[in-house]
Amino acid sequence: MSTPLRQQKVGNQKPWTIEELEAGLKHFYTQHGHYPTATEVDSFPYLPSSKSIQRSHRGLLSVRKQLKLESNNDFRTGAHSSARAHVINKRNNVFEKEVYDFLVKRYGKPYVHREYFFSDDKRTRADFFVYDAGTGFCVDIFYASTKKNVLGCINSKLAKYASIYMRQYPIVFVQMNQKIGQGMLDTIMNNKKNKLAKDQQLMSWATFEVFCKKRKPL
Repeated sequence: MSTPLRQQKVGNQKPWTIEELEAGLKHFYTQHGHYPTATEVDSFPYLPSSKSIQRSHRGLLSVRKQLKLESNNDFRTGAHSSARAHVINKRNNVFEKEVYDFLVKRYGKPYVHREYFFSDDKRTRADFFVYDAGTGFCVDIFYASTKKNVLGCINSKLAKYASIYMRQYPIVFVQMNQKIGQGMLDTIMNNKKNKLAKDQQLMSWATFEVFCKKRKPL
């Protein structure tokens, strides 16, 4: 019998067992195709914080070694990490430039801000903030390789934008894999228990283009 998934909760609670951690880590793997880094653990709703894992199980690396989840137990080092990071960063840079150029053409360069920070600590940011004739809006882009990956990415985004100060403006999550269209995204969200907030929208690139054409520039 498999261990049921446990979700993050605010407040005091019992430390996670190694079996619960294993279930959460494997659930992350099915959605993303790799086991999480410490940063990814913090934003995944089916795992505790990396600090909690450090306190109760001597850290994420120790847990992965104990569970024998992979031959290269530390994704922070080695050829696997470097190669994967290079591919992801290159792809993200291409998409960010594509979105930036599109927004600048529509709204004008002075009204499109890259890496919009919500606080002075510069740890929480949206990819873009656009000043338009309305309230303005934030844009957070991502690339999902599969339908399962969409769900994992959105869960991470919802965790990131859970606080009130991260939702001062409407936020649009733009999924950049054009093989996954708006219809598929809508189906995924309709079947998802944890829904988007009123000020949050999930769009394909084609839908986002239409959305921007309806938002008047300053």
